[in-house]
Amino acid sequence: MSITEDILSQLPGDAIANLRRSDRMLTSLREDTAPIPTVVKENNQLLDSVEWDVIVCGGTLGILIGCALAVQGLKVGLIERGILRGREQEWNISRTELEVFLELNLLTNAELEQAIATKYNPARVSFQGGTEVWVEDVLNIGVDPVYLLATLKTKFLAAGGELWENTPLSEAVVHPNGVMVNNQLKTRLLIDAMGHFSAIAQQARQGQKPDALCLVVGSCASGFPENNTGDLLLSFTSLHNQCQYFWEAFPARDGRTTYLFTYMDAHPQRLGLEALFDEYLRLLPEYQGVELSNLKFQRALFGFFPTYRQSPLKTPWNRILPVGDSSGSQSPLSFGGFGAMVRHLKRLTFGIQEALQTDQLSPTALALLQPYQPSLAVTWLFQKAMSVGVDQNIPPEQINQLLSVVFQEMQKLGTSVLKPFLQDIVQFKALTQTLLKTALANPGLIAKIIPQVGLINLLDWVVHYINLGVYTALFWLSTMLETLVKYLPNQQQYYWHRLVDAWKYGSGSDYLDG
Repeated sequence: MSITEDILSQLPGDAIANLRRSDRMLTSLREDTAPIPTVVKENNQLLDSVEWDVIVCGGTLGILIGCALAVQGLKVGLIERGILRGREQEWNISRTELEVFLELNLLTNAELEQAIATKYNPARVSFQGGTEVWVEDVLNIGVDPVYLLATLKTKFLAAGGELWENTPLSEAVVHPNGVMVNNQLKTRLLIDAMGHFSAIAQQARQGQKPDALCLVVGSCASGFPENNTGDLLLSFTSLHNQCQYFWEAFPARDGRTTYLFTYMDAHPQRLGLEALFDEYLRLLPEYQGVELSNLKFQRALFGFFPTYRQSPLKTPWNRILPVGDSSGSQSPLSFGGFGAMVRHLKRLTFGIQEALQTDQLSPTALALLQPYQPSLAVTWLFQKAMSVGVDQNIPPEQINQLLSVVFQEMQKLGTSVLKPFLQDIVQFKALTQTLLKTALANPGLIAKIIPQVGLINLLDWVVHYINLGVYTALFWLSTMLETLVKYLPNQQQYYWHRLVDAWKYGSGSDYLDG
C-alpha cells in the first residue's frame, strides 16, 4: 500500500476513491475521450409565458450572483445538483475584496466578521536559491464557506428567490423569448455557474482540449509546529517529472492547510493526481519541518483546473451566460473559483440587471459581460515560463532563478507593484517597470527564457501587453466622458458601460489596495 493510499484510506468520505475518480476524468480530458454533452437545444417557437428573470445553474458559487440579483429585485431561481452547502475548507482571500458583500447588501458587518474564520500575517514568496519576499494582507483571510453559503441562502430565499436542491441540469431549450430549463422552468436568462466541468461549457467548447492544466493536491492537518504565517508561492526543489513544484500554506481553524500545485500542458504522458499526491507526501516533511507520523490529517484536497487560450468562453446561444469558472474568465495562473467570482460580482450584478432591463440577451450582447481582458491574457506567458514541455530540456534551476529575480525586482519597486500581482491583477505601469528592471539586471537569464516559452508565444504576448497599455489609457479617458453617457439611449448605455467595464478590469484598474 502506498503512503497516499494509507493516509487517504483513514479519512472520511472515501477520499482515495474520489482521488482516482478525478484521475480518470483527467485522463479522459488528456486523451480526448470525454463525451460532448448536448444539454442545450434550440426551438424557434415562442414560449407562452416566462415566469423567471434569471435561473442560475450551480449553487456553490452561483448563490453569490443569484443572491445579489435577487436583492436587486429580480425574480431568481437556482438549481443545484446536490445540497447547497459550503465545504469545510476555508476560502482564502484578501480583506478588501470582501467589501463587495457589504456594497451589494448581501451581508451585514456582523455577518461578514462572523464569516471570517481565520486571519494571518505575513505571507511569504520564496524560490530555491533566492531571497524570501514577505507581504502583508494578501490572501490572509480564511472565509468559512459553510457559514457564508448558509447566510446567503437565507438572504436569497428572503429576497424572493427559489431554490431547487438535488436538481441537476438535464436540458435547456432556448426559445426566442426565453429558456425552458428541465422542461419546467421558463426564464428570460440562464446563468451557468457550474464550474470548469459544466455541461453547457463542454458543449460550447465542442471537445476542445485545454491549452494548459494546473494540478493541485494538499491537505488540512494538525500537528504542525506553531506558525501564524503563510506561503503564497514557494518552491524549494528543481524540476521533477518535467514539473516545477509550487507550494502554498495557510493557517486553518483545525490545523494548517498545505497545497502542492504545478502547471503543465494536457499531454497524455503527464503526471496524474495520485502520483502528484505521492510527491506531496514525500516532500511535505521537508517543506514544513515535521514528520508525517506527527500529523493528524483532517481532509485531503485535490483537483485539476483546465485553462483555454480562447477565453472567456463565447457561447453560441441567446439568453445563456456563463459566469465564474464556467466562463474561463480567470487567469491561467490562478484557480479561479471564489476569488475570481468575488472580484467580478459587482460588475456582473449590475451588468446582468442592465442586460435584462434593455433586453440585450443575444450572444453578442451577453459576450460583453465576459470581455477580453489583456490583464489576464498577458499572464499566459508567465504560465509558460513557470512550466516546461513534456520533452523540453532546460536547466533544472531555470524557473526558480527567473522567478527569484522577478520577485526581487518587484520587491524593490514596492508593495504597489508586488501586491496587485499576487492578487492576480496585472497593471501596465507595474508590469513595464518590472520587465525593464529584470531585463537590465539579468539580460542573460531573460535570453534563456525565449526558447523555453517559444517565439510565437512571445509575439502573441506582445500584442496583449500593448493592449494592456491601450486599455489603461481608454479607461482613464472614459472617466472624463461619463457625465455625457446619461444622455444616450438605454441600449447604447448598456454597450458603453460594458466597454468601460472591459477597460477597467482589463487594465487592472479595479484593484483596491488592502
